[in-house]
Amino acid sequence: MDETLEVKSFGKITAKKGANARTPYPHQAQAMERLSMIDKEESFRTLVVLPTGGGKTYTASCWLLKHALDKKKKILWLAHRQMLLDQAAESFQKFAYAESLMHNPAFSYRIVSGSSEHDRAVNISPEDDLLIAGKDSIGRNLSRLDSWLEGEEDLYLVVDEAHHSIAKTYRKIIDYVQLKVKNVKLIGLTATPFRTAGDEQGLLAKIYTDGIDQSGNVAKNAIGIAYQIGLKELIKAQILARPIFEGYFTEEDYGETLGKSALEKIQYLDKIPDDIANDIAQNAARNRLIVNTYMAKQAVYGQTIVFALNINHAIALSKIFNESGVPTGYIVSGIKDLVTGVTVSREENDRKLEEYRQGKLKVLINVNILTEGVDLPKTKTVFLARPTVSTILMTQMVGRALRGVDAGGTEEAYIVSFVDQWNEHIAWVNPESLFMGNNDFADTEAEYIQKSIRTIAISKIEEFAKIMDDSIDTALLEKVPFIQRIPVGMYAFNYLERKDGEEESMDLSYQVMVYNSTQKEYKSMMENLQALFNEYHLLDKEYLDDSTLEELAECCRNSYFYEDMIPPYEKKDIIHILKYFAYCGKTPEFYTFDEVTRNKLDIAQIAKHIWEERMNPVRQKDYLNELWDKTDDNMLRLFFGSKKLYFIKQVSTELMKLNYPDIYEEENNVVLGRKALEDLPLEKIKEVNPQREHELREGAFEAVRMANSEYQCALCKRIVPKVLLQVDHIIPMGQGGKSVPENLQILCRKCNGKKRDD
Repeated sequence: MDETLEVKSFGKITAKKGANARTPYPHQAQAMERLSMIDKEESFRTLVVLPTGGGKTYTASCWLLKHALDKKKKILWLAHRQMLLDQAAESFQKFAYAESLMHNPAFSYRIVSGSSEHDRAVNISPEDDLLIAGKDSIGRNLSRLDSWLEGEEDLYLVVDEAHHSIAKTYRKIIDYVQLKVKNVKLIGLTATPFRTAGDEQGLLAKIYTDGIDQSGNVAKNAIGIAYQIGLKELIKAQILARPIFEGYFTEEDYGETLGKSALEKIQYLDKIPDDIANDIAQNAARNRLIVNTYMAKQAVYGQTIVFALNINHAIALSKIFNESGVPTGYIVSGIKDLVTGVTVSREENDRKLEEYRQGKLKVLINVNILTEGVDLPKTKTVFLARPTVSTILMTQMVGRALRGVDAGGTEEAYIVSFVDQWNEHIAWVNPESLFMGNNDFADTEAEYIQKSIRTIAISKIEEFAKIMDDSIDTALLEKVPFIQRIPVGMYAFNYLERKDGEEESMDLSYQVMVYNSTQKEYKSMMENLQALFNEYHLLDKEYLDDSTLEELAECCRNSYFYEDMIPPYEKKDIIHILKYFAYCGKTPEFYTFDEVTRNKLDIAQIAKHIWEERMNPVRQKDYLNELWDKTDDNMLRLFFGSKKLYFIKQVSTELMKLNYPDIYEEENNVVLGRKALEDLPLEKIKEVNPQREHELREGAFEAVRMANSEYQCALCKRIVPKVLLQVDHIIPMGQGGKSVPENLQILCRKCNGKKRDD
C-alpha cells in the first residue's frame, strides 16, 4: 500500500515541448533585454519596476528560466505572502518551455513557508534548483541555507514586492547570502519603488546599487534600476486601462461589536469573522446600494466583476441583480457551504466564466477565486463589495479591470469601492493607494486634489456619523473652528505586520491624519523615535509585541500629547507609526494638503456668506444645492462622501454659531472654587493653559541642558535623549510640592519609576 501523498510544495518541472505561445508585451521584452545586459556583470543588485498590471512575475520568471535554470544556476525567490509564493511557482511551471530550457530540460523546485500547504526550511535540499520561500521562514532559519548554498559560485536572489526590502529581515537575508556566495545577482521586483518616504529611497538605494543608464551601460553606485516604466506610459500604449476611482459610503457600522479576537483575525489574517461577514452579506440596504450604483451607470460600467465576502453574499447580490434585469452569475470555490448547503462545481464555474466572456452575463460575482490566471479581458469595472487589509489582494482585484485596448481590454477601468464604518479600528486598503507615487502616475493638479480629498473623506466618516447621532455628545468638537477640523496633512506609509505565532506578514497601508492641534507634537515625536527605540534595545526588532507597543505609545503620549486635544490624537495612529519604525528603522513621510483646497472645504465660510447675505430659507436651500451640484468642482461631495445630509448638518451647525453665539454656553448656577496653577499637576496645567505648561516643562529641561544640547538625569546622572526624560516634582504634590520652576527636576524613565515605587 502506497503510504505517500502527492503535494504541490516541491517536485520536478520538465520543459514543455515547443515555444511559449504567450508573446511578451514590448515593455516586458525590454525589461528582459535590460536584465540580460546587467547579467554580464559577475554580481549585481538591481530593480525591475513595472506598475500594477504590468506583469512583473511573468517577466522575471520567463527571463530566469532561460538565464538561470537553463544554465543550472540556483534561484532563491523571496516574498512575504503565501499568495505571492504560489503565484511565482505557478509562473515557473506555466512558462517552462523547451525553447527556454534547451540545455537543462528539467529542474527541481521547493516552496517553503509556515503554511500547511508548503514545505519546511528543514527539508531544503542541496538538489533544489528553485527555492521559493517566505521571508520570515528563511529569516528564522538562515543556517538551513548553508548546505543548499555550499559550493555555489553564483546565485540569483529575487525579492518580490521589493519596496519591502527595507524591512530588517530582508536586509538580514541579503547580507547572509552574500557572505556565503561569491557572486549574488539580486533582482528586486516592484511596482512602486519610491512611492513613500525620502528616507526609504535612501535605504533602497543602498540595497539596489546597480542600474542601466540612458546609454545602456551598467551604472554602479546609482539608484539601481535595470528597467522602469510607469503606469502612464502603459496607459498611453493602451496596454493598461486608465483607472477611474469612485467611492460610496454605505453608512453601515460594523466596528462597535468587534472584540480583540475579531480585530486580530482581520488585521493579521485578512479574515472577517463569519458572524460579521454574514451580517454584511445579509444587509439588504448595503446590497441594494451596490446594485443601484451599477444600475445608475450601467452603460458606463459595462461588464463588471463584483468581489463579494462569501457565498451567502454572492447569492444575495446575484438575486437582486437578476431581479433588476441585469444578467448575473456567481463563481466560488468548489467547496460545499455549511450554511446554505450550496456546492459550486468547477464545471459550473467554467460555464459561467464562458457566459461572461460571451457577454451573456453582464455582472460576475466572485468569492475568492478570480485573482490570477483567468482571462476576462472585457472587464471594464470592478466593484469592491468586500474590504481587505492586504495590498496584494487589492492589487489582484483591481488588476482584473486594468487590461487596455491593445491587450484586448478597455480604454478606461472603473474601480468602485463601498466603504463601511468600522470606527477606524482597521487599516483597510484604499485602492487608490496602489497608484500613489512618483513612478506610477503623474497626477494633474485636479486629480491630485481629488485624491487628497478622497483620502481625507474616508478618515472623517466616523466624525460626521457621530455628529449626526443625537445620542453622542460632540459639542466640544463642534465648537472648534471648522477649518481646524480639516487635516493639514498626513503621514502615509505601508509596512509589513505579523502577529506573534503567525507565519505570514500582512502588507498594510496606513495614513495618519494630522491637524493644527497635533502637527507640532507629531513632528517632535518623529525626531525622537530613534532614541526611544535605542533606550528600549529595540533597534534590531522588526515586529513588536503588544505590551511593548503599549509601553512605547504611553511614553510618546506622556511626552507629546494630551487627552483633550481637539481634534484629538489617536493612540492607534501612534502604534502604527511605532510598528512602521520597527519595520524599517525610519520615520514616515509627511504630506501636506493644499491650503487652497482646505479653504474651499471650510463650511464656516459658506455659513458666513449665507449669514451676511441674510438669505431666506428658500434662497439658502437653492444656494446649498447649487454648491453641492456643481459639476466643475465636486470637492464638497468628495469630502462628505456624497452624503448631502452631512453637508447640510455642518452648515446648520456653523449658522447656529453665527446666529446664537452663546448656544453652547449652559446657564451657570454654580460658583466653583479656584486653584492656583502652581497647585495643579503639569498635565492639568497643559489642559487649561498650554503655554504655561510648555514654559514650565521646557524651562526644566533648559535648566539642565548641557553645552552639547544633551540632558542629564538629576539622580543617576546618566546622559540620555530628551524623549526618555520626564519632568518630576522634587517635593511630590501629595506632600505639598508646587508646580513651580524651583520644584521641578529632570529624571530618566528608570529613576522616575524607582522614585514612584519608593
